[in-house]
Amino acid sequence: MQAVTSAHQPWHAANLVALDLEGSGAQEHHDEQILEIAAIRLVAGRPDMTTAYTTCLDPGRPIPAKPWISPGLAGLALQGQPAFTDIRDALLTRLHGTYLVGHNVGVDWRLLHRHLPELAPAGLIDTYRLARATDLNGKLGLTDLLARLQLTAAVTSAAPASRPHRALWDTTGAALLLPTLIRRHFTSEPTLQQLLDVAGIPSTPPTAAPTATPSTPANQGTLFD
Repeated sequence: MQAVTSAHQPWHAANLVALDLEGSGAQEHHDEQILEIAAIRLVAGRPDMTTAYTTCLDPGRPIPAKPWISPGLAGLALQGQPAFTDIRDALLTRLHGTYLVGHNVGVDWRLLHRHLPELAPAGLIDTYRLARATDLNGKLGLTDLLARLQLTAAVTSAAPASRPHRALWDTTGAALLLPTLIRRHFTSEPTLQQLLDVAGIPSTPPTAAPTATPSTPANQGTLFD
């Protein structure tokens, strides 16, 4: 009998890792720094908080307080935190060959790929894309969806030391949002391939962020979705 490929296994059997990055701003183009990152493995479709990984990163310079900078990351707040080079190996170990899950995960992947080009995920799964394909009304930002689907308290309980728009909280939110959206969108348990057909996005990132205007930095709205 022909072996079943991973794409035809149930979605929750795949090697899934929820991911969120907080950056210094896409308007900085190739100078954009990663300020905070979190990664949570999904086991049987649920976030495994016992092995959750999160860290702030020292960008090597002060971060101006701007509307798109997540709370607690501006100024010299990150001075003395690990440098990105200190966590490269840990990220490769956790993320290489996995399916990365996130809300607007393409934004996170573009920035991560720029700093860690040797990382090769198996694919990207976007909960925002899945939400758009699901019968939901209203705003589709992460905090909006979590509130509408009554998941906010569960996220805060799972990540009590974090808060909305910080990496661990948002990663936990995406990890809990994924199975909820799957149950709403599919009439039966989908395979990984069926999920990718709806929520998958290309893992080849754009060569650069869209050009920012002086009044509206590129893609900054997505940092808080």
